[in-house]
Amino acid sequence: MKMDSPFPLDLTRAASAFAALGSEQRLSVLRTLVRAGPEGLSIGTLGTRTGVTGSTLTHHVKILSSAGLVTQARQGRSIICAAVAFDEVQELSNFLLTECCADRDIRDEEHDHG
Repeated sequence: MKMDSPFPLDLTRAASAFAALGSEQRLSVLRTLVRAGPEGLSIGTLGTRTGVTGSTLTHHVKILSSAGLVTQARQGRSIICAAVAFDEVQELSNFLLTECCADRDIRDEEHDHG
């Protein structure tokens, strides 16, 4: 996984991705696809592993796909879903952690002067 992206994650993209993950079922779908690796899973297998099936699964995959976290591709008669956005997930983590403790000195100064 690369750590630095030529296009740093902006607040709008981060909010969109986090919103897509704001459902237990979608988070379960993404985690299952991440566990499966880049080969992905057929929509049927994905449904079996997550317990989310039918139109509900289709809806969740569409939202994850719109956020750029998942892709779908036809392979023969199957639809294969894959979490192709490993770098995006890493960027989401970095988005939260990059500035970890950056304001620690400011907080200490405010406390000393407050």
